[in-house]
Amino acid sequence: MLKKSTWLHLRIPFSYFLLPIYLFGISISPNLSESGLLWLFVILHLFIYPASNAFNSYFDKDEKSIGGLKNPPPVDRNLYFAAQLFDLIGLGLAIWQFKDNWNLVAMLAVYILVSRAYSHPNIRLKKYAILSWFIAGFFQGAWVVWLIYVGLNNFPFLNILKPHVLIPGLLASAILWGSYPMTQIYQHEEDSKRGDTTLSIKLGIKGTFLFTGLFFGLASLLYVLYFREYHQIKYAWAFLGSMSPVVLFFGWWFLAVIKDESKANYSNTMRLNFISATCLGGFFLYFFLNSTNVLNVVGVY
Repeated sequence: MLKKSTWLHLRIPFSYFLLPIYLFGISISPNLSESGLLWLFVILHLFIYPASNAFNSYFDKDEKSIGGLKNPPPVDRNLYFAAQLFDLIGLGLAIWQFKDNWNLVAMLAVYILVSRAYSHPNIRLKKYAILSWFIAGFFQGAWVVWLIYVGLNNFPFLNILKPHVLIPGLLASAILWGSYPMTQIYQHEEDSKRGDTTLSIKLGIKGTFLFTGLFFGLASLLYVLYFREYHQIKYAWAFLGSMSPVVLFFGWWFLAVIKDESKANYSNTMRLNFISATCLGGFFLYFFLNSTNVLNVVGVY
């Protein structure tokens, strides 16, 4: 029986912020099935991601706000065992639902191992600013897009090296590399207390905003070039339009922080995350429905 505090630390609603990556991954997949789409969503968002959250919470033992949890309760061994259980269930479901697709299972296992290395005190990638920034963005972005592509289509692993698969994965990471320091901006005190020198700490509060703004600008340009080259220019314009609420909030927040750095807090960070996830998720859902034959299959057109 899982305790209430354990359920809170699993932070299942926090998986919403990674939903755009899933939607991007299924958008480039040629072989789609209702069961495959459903089960891979469940495996990632209800088991693998929450297990990673729980494992991270157990070893961080945060006393102040963390992503998706403003007032985290104390942690105990129940949380550690919950992380193991959710990972095992996720892997078990992948084996059961995707039969002999061992590439998918192996990629899920690698994701789990990396997420543990990120937090575990024996390795703790999190304490290395540049390495943790790269690893988190790469595995939550590119690796998940490629995992979805391999899993849904039962393709060989090396298919991820094809440009039409490789590039979307790296673009997914580009968004996360831009936003990742912003998720750390209100945790400088907690991270410093544990000896974790995050990229946001190195950049400083205003430097974090500048870094994110520049990286988002570069990432947006790369998305425009990708849609123009591999799809249609209308998707580039739709992408830029979907990002406009994010840019507006980001600009307002930056101006507020220039006047008062205490505005770089948990509440505003979660607002930015929610706006970004909603706008990007809405765009990638539109891209998925329009660039695949899903609507034709269900009889909408």
